[in-house]
Amino acid sequence: MTGMTDRAEPALTPAARRILDTAAELFYSRGIHAVGVDTIAAESGVTKRTLYDRFGSKDGLLVTYLEDRDRRWRARIADHLAGHTDPMRRLLVPFDVLPEWLPGNSRGCGFINAFAELPEPDHPGRRVIVDEKTWLRDLFRELAAAAGAADPDRLAVQLLSLHEGAIISFSITGEQTAAAATRAAALQLAEQATRGVPARRESGGSAADPGEHRLDR
Repeated sequence: MTGMTDRAEPALTPAARRILDTAAELFYSRGIHAVGVDTIAAESGVTKRTLYDRFGSKDGLLVTYLEDRDRRWRARIADHLAGHTDPMRRLLVPFDVLPEWLPGNSRGCGFINAFAELPEPDHPGRRVIVDEKTWLRDLFRELAAAAGAADPDRLAVQLLSLHEGAIISFSITGEQTAAAATRAAALQLAEQATRGVPARRESGGSAADPGEHRLDR
């Protein structure tokens, strides 16, 4: 399976973990450029020297934040994939995760937000963001091929666009049905791409009926 656990979790001291958790909340809620190391250090209860000792620079902390967010997202996807064997159900897993993820991420995708603040193509944080979105597209392609899609590349782009659109619709317009609506559209596209091959019924419901699906957590 495409790079589900490529990023190893770094060994962090309690102080470093506290700094990272604080920075993650501040970067996401306020924006990267709006938050300085003084604020992060103060709200973490550490000195700036400790912050620099642990992460080297603000950019180093930012990259660690993005990598940590990426690792947790991939782990969540992997956890749900492990619960299904039917190829069509697996193809829809990134959509199934959205109802549990969206309510706790009211400002939308942290990677898209960070991308808008990092215009330099060679910024190390930007590379993490591009890698995350590329990974999700490639995962859709791999799952689409396993489900029998005639053109996995095309379906992967369609599903990625739907998935990201659901996040934007929820975070900007407050559309509460975004996750369910895009999952239904994804299912329709997937069935068309696989010549209407239906998903087999598994315990927990049928993929053909989004209303029957239940998240594991």
